[in-house]
Amino acid sequence: MNSDQILVLGVVLGVFAIPAIVSAISDRRTPRVAALVLIAAGCLVIWAVSIKPTGYSITDVPKAFVRVVGGLMN
Repeated sequence: MNSDQILVLGVVLGVFAIPAIVSAISDRRTPRVAALVLIAAGCLVIWAVSIKPTGYSITDVPKAFVRVVGGLMN
Protein backbone atom coordinates (compact mmCIF):
# COMPACT_ATOMS: atom_id res chain seq x y z
CA MET A 1 0.00 0.00 0.00
CA ASN A 2 1.27 3.42 -0.83
CA SER A 3 0.69 6.56 1.20
CA ASP A 4 -2.27 7.70 -0.93
CA GLN A 5 -4.15 4.47 -0.28
CA ILE A 6 -3.41 4.63 3.45
CA LEU A 7 -4.60 8.25 3.60
CA VAL A 8 -7.82 7.50 1.74
CA LEU A 9 -8.55 4.48 3.95
CA GLY A 10 -7.99 6.59 7.06
CA VAL A 11 -10.25 9.39 5.87
CA VAL A 12 -13.02 7.00 4.83
CA LEU A 13 -12.89 5.16 8.16
CA GLY A 14 -12.97 8.46 10.01
CA VAL A 15 -15.99 9.66 8.06
CA PHE A 16 -17.85 6.42 8.78
CA ALA A 17 -16.96 6.52 12.48
CA ILE A 18 -18.46 9.94 13.17
CA PRO A 19 -22.14 9.00 12.52
CA ALA A 20 -21.61 5.81 14.54
CA ILE A 21 -20.37 7.86 17.50
CA VAL A 22 -23.30 10.27 17.24
CA SER A 23 -25.75 7.37 17.00
CA ALA A 24 -24.29 5.63 20.04
CA ILE A 25 -24.36 8.79 22.10
CA SER A 26 -27.96 9.57 21.12
CA ASP A 27 -28.98 6.03 22.14
CA ARG A 28 -27.19 6.54 25.48
CA ARG A 29 -24.62 3.85 24.73
CA THR A 30 -20.86 4.13 24.93
CA PRO A 31 -19.31 4.39 21.46
CA ARG A 32 -16.53 1.86 22.10
CA VAL A 33 -16.09 0.35 18.64
CA ALA A 34 -16.70 3.64 16.86
CA ALA A 35 -14.10 5.33 19.04
CA LEU A 36 -11.59 2.59 18.26
CA VAL A 37 -12.29 2.98 14.54
CA LEU A 38 -11.81 6.74 14.84
CA ILE A 39 -8.48 6.21 16.60
CA ALA A 40 -7.41 3.72 13.91
CA ALA A 41 -8.40 6.23 11.23
CA GLY A 42 -6.33 8.92 12.88
CA CYS A 43 -3.36 6.58 13.11
CA LEU A 44 -3.69 5.72 9.41
CA VAL A 45 -3.76 9.40 8.44
CA ILE A 46 -0.72 10.15 10.61
CA TRP A 47 1.11 7.15 9.15
CA ALA A 48 0.34 8.27 5.59
CA VAL A 49 1.58 11.78 6.29
CA SER A 50 4.74 10.47 7.93
CA ILE A 51 5.75 8.06 5.14
CA LYS A 52 5.30 10.55 2.31
CA PRO A 53 8.49 12.62 2.08
CA THR A 54 6.75 15.90 1.23
CA GLY A 55 3.69 15.31 3.41
CA TYR A 56 0.14 16.26 2.45
CA SER A 57 -1.59 19.59 2.26
CA ILE A 58 -5.35 20.06 2.29
CA THR A 59 -5.38 20.43 -1.50
CA ASP A 60 -3.57 17.10 -1.93
CA VAL A 61 -6.31 15.04 -0.26
CA PRO A 62 -8.85 15.21 -3.14
CA LYS A 63 -6.03 14.44 -5.59
CA ALA A 64 -5.13 11.38 -3.53
CA PHE A 65 -8.76 10.22 -3.69
CA VAL A 66 -8.72 10.59 -7.48
CA ARG A 67 -5.44 8.68 -7.79
CA VAL A 68 -6.70 5.82 -5.59
CA VAL A 69 -10.09 5.54 -7.32
CA GLY A 70 -8.40 5.78 -10.72
CA GLY A 71 -6.03 3.01 -9.74
CA LEU A 72 -8.95 0.83 -8.68
CA MET A 73 -10.82 1.47 -11.92
CA ASN A 74 -7.81 0.59 -14.07
